[in-house]
Amino acid sequence: MIIVHHLENSRSQRILWMLEELGLPYEIKRYERNKQTMLAPPELKKVHPLGKSPVIEDDGQVVAETGAIVEYLVDKADGKLGAPANRTDALRYRFWLHYAEGSMMPPLLLKLVLARVPIMGKVAVKKIQPMIDVHLDYVESELSQRPWFAGADMTAADIMMSFPLEAARSRGGLNESRPATIAWLAKIHARPAYQAGLKKGGPYAYA
Repeated sequence: MIIVHHLENSRSQRILWMLEELGLPYEIKRYERNKQTMLAPPELKKVHPLGKSPVIEDDGQVVAETGAIVEYLVDKADGKLGAPANRTDALRYRFWLHYAEGSMMPPLLLKLVLARVPIMGKVAVKKIQPMIDVHLDYVESELSQRPWFAGADMTAADIMMSFPLEAARSRGGLNESRPATIAWLAKIHARPAYQAGLKKGGPYAYA
């Protein structure tokens, strides 16, 4: 049985969604953020030294980092939601799998942190938004060409991209001016597996 160490309002919601899509049995250990700092509780460090979520335990293995967990689950499910057979689609799959955290999340996270800094933070945020807009325009152009990030079918790349785009919708300037991206978000939120993961995961501010 896979154990998911799940932190509220975090990247780990993606893992619950993915497990529901794959039909793999799992149980959840929930953690709440510190109400003052919004950081993960110290209990998570007992699971993994970094004290971050998501972390899963399976067959004696502790796996951290969302991307690594996603690849682990694809392997466990014999390739389901993994790279498409078509070489071009497979390359897209790998790109978006890594782009989600490697390129898109950093400016979004920076904006969130700086927005909490009095006075100067507001000035800095204005300079960061154009950086975010470059990513949002790129995503919009890609989703205007195909229904899912890798191609004709949903893959783990879509699961990885869900959190940065949900964050962008919440605080990064994503709105109806980018209709293909908004439609993609509505499509994933309507999936029964997404809804099932949301119900089991508890509070999640971005859905």
